[in-house]
Amino acid sequence: MYRGLRISVVIPCFNEEHGLRHVLEGMPSYIDEVVVVDNNSTDDTAKVAEEMGARVIFEARKGYGNAYQAGLPAATGDIIATVDGDGTYPSASIAPIIDDLLDRGLDFVSASRFPLRDARAMRKRNILGNKVLTYTFRVLYLRWVADSQSGMWVFRSTCLARIHPTQPGMAFSEEIKIEALQARGLRFGEHHIDYYERIGETKLYTWSDGFVNLGYLFLRRIARRAAPARQATQPVPSDE
Repeated sequence: MYRGLRISVVIPCFNEEHGLRHVLEGMPSYIDEVVVVDNNSTDDTAKVAEEMGARVIFEARKGYGNAYQAGLPAATGDIIATVDGDGTYPSASIAPIIDDLLDRGLDFVSASRFPLRDARAMRKRNILGNKVLTYTFRVLYLRWVADSQSGMWVFRSTCLARIHPTQPGMAFSEEIKIEALQARGLRFGEHHIDYYERIGETKLYTWSDGFVNLGYLFLRRIARRAAPARQATQPVPSDE
């Protein structure tokens, strides 16, 4: 537990046996539960997770978003945190983000990787893609965010009853932020983190995933104009 709250961590994985071992070895002692979603892996991802005490959920439908849609509802903590199985997101930052969430009275905090402290952690084309997507996010949704594509979030489990992301792939990362920003009464913020080079082979298809994410931002915005608008929450400025 941390500050009297039960903490769950959800990790989506597809063939991440090497990175996952590193991630689980570095998991802070205050974490009460780790849920690993095995997204139809062909390696020993599930075996490594079980050996290291994680609860494994199998999701046969391929896709980052599908993995989260299986894993997030299974978490039992008061606070849910997410990290990737490749070692890029620092589990050591979970406590500072929880502190930020609680001290600022927030409900959902997205970890911002930018500006990168280590330029080697991300390819230049990925940096460019993130900048394009984040700028588009700001313009279309009139909300200032530092990192629209971050895959590390820390939020109160009660948020799950009020946000309903459905994207099966990588667009889930931007969709869950839009849902949190637009859900009535939820307070959204960002917290800067370190970001590291991944362990193992990348699963991201830079151009195809980037264009899908860009298309989703436009399609959702267009669809929303034709539907009654929910009252949007006002984002809370980043801690940095």
